[in-house]
Amino acid sequence: MFFLLTLPFRIFFGLLFGLLMLPLAILAAPFALLLLPFLLLKFVIRAAVFVFVLPFVLLAVVLAVGAAALAVGLALFIPLLPFVAIAFVIWVIMRASQPAVTF
Repeated sequence: MFFLLTLPFRIFFGLLFGLLMLPLAILAAPFALLLLPFLLLKFVIRAAVFVFVLPFVLLAVVLAVGAAALAVGLALFIPLLPFVAIAFVIWVIMRASQPAVTF
């Protein structure tokens, strides 16, 4: 609400000081052009670092997703181990109690 109440004043003073600073901005424009090669160099360096680091980041993401999937799988499988052990014991008993088949 405060933002809406002060909006007309901020618009007025923003335009006033913007017009007052316009000559300084026009004078500063040639100096801003001197920064252009440095901005291009910064872009080239960032792109090179991005190309070099991207495979490592992707590998880390794949390993992290794999570790998370393994952790979730183990968290879901470990509580079922007693039932698997009981089923294995029953299978062994049933297998041992059947007569051997000979041809």
